[in-house]
Amino acid sequence: MTGPIPLAPWQIAAAASLLVVNGLISVWLRLGLERTLAVATVRSVAQLAFLGLILEPVFRAGSPWLVGAICVVMITFAAHAAVQRSSRTVAGLFPSSLLALAIGGGGTAVLGTAAIVQVEPWWEPRYLIPMLGMILGNGLTGISLGLDRSLQQMDEGRDRIDALLAFGATPWEASGGVAGEAVRTGMIPILNSMTVVGIVMIPGMMTGQILGGTPPVQAALYQMLILFLIAAATAIGTLVSVLLSLRSVFDEAGRLRPERITRRAG
Repeated sequence: MTGPIPLAPWQIAAAASLLVVNGLISVWLRLGLERTLAVATVRSVAQLAFLGLILEPVFRAGSPWLVGAICVVMITFAAHAAVQRSSRTVAGLFPSSLLALAIGGGGTAVLGTAAIVQVEPWWEPRYLIPMLGMILGNGLTGISLGLDRSLQQMDEGRDRIDALLAFGATPWEASGGVAGEAVRTGMIPILNSMTVVGIVMIPGMMTGQILGGTPPVQAALYQMLILFLIAAATAIGTLVSVLLSLRSVFDEAGRLRPERITRRAG
């Protein structure tokens, strides 16, 4: 057999029925996750079904404008998700996250298809869209962790930052340590994944390619490529978003304005 075994709706329903275990655990331990689990299940089915339906005509059309529009939508939703995951926010957080994902995620995805894989054309949707999706999915996690860490430290450590500024430190000198710690925090998940990949887990892309009939060695090479692109995109995106968010906490005179940081309800 050279391709994946086609799946019928009843088989997906059978797999979904396993989530009853999650629901029972939630009820038993009084976690209160039953509604969240139900909503997440319905959303995942609806969103993936929609994605599968919309990608088929996109692949057939092969229009660079259509591919570009889908990439813009993906980056926009990823930026929104990254911002929403942070426990604190500041003015301009969404635009900065959007720019960070466009540079980090979009840039590395295009680099991967155009310069490394050398797809012709470089915007071939079968390559660019899945690559961008995997990069964004991991990159937004790093950005959200970095933003949360940086804004938390600036909020809770305002006295220390003010003291450094009072002794003549520039805004960058006062907040440089915060930026470094935030970027480090954002990079931890992908570094952990790279450490255990191939030993503890077989990543989703490699699994999908193997199920689709790709030789395991070739699937492993593609997974290496994606991991390296994700790591680069996460570092770039987290750095850009953290630096822009920290910039928003200082005014034009270089004074710390902690009142600009607000905590999200709940």
